[in-house]
Amino acid sequence: MTDNQHSADDTEDAPSDGRHTAGAFDIRNFIGGLLGIYGVILTLMGLFGDQELNKTGGWNANLYTGLALLVVSAFFVTWARVKPTVVPAHVEPPVEDETRPGPTVHPPGR
Repeated sequence: MTDNQHSADDTEDAPSDGRHTAGAFDIRNFIGGLLGIYGVILTLMGLFGDQELNKTGGWNANLYTGLALLVVSAFFVTWARVKPTVVPAHVEPPVEDETRPGPTVHPPGR
């Protein structure tokens, strides 16, 4: 196999435009996951738990809130899949500022 064939095989798995996405680390996935967990818990409590309809004006607050959270969770996860966050390939390092509070980066041997 020649080098040209080998490099062509490597690029088939990569995105065609060279972009990298946040993937599972996108904040929308975390928000969608947490809302989904809470939605499942509230939905199950609304179905199988004490409904206490007299405290909520006759409607099952846990059930309806859990279903709403599941819908919002699905929205966040779908949004992250349809329009992923693109991570820049290169980020310039910050300029050293002596007036900046906190630790500073010193060159080696200083």
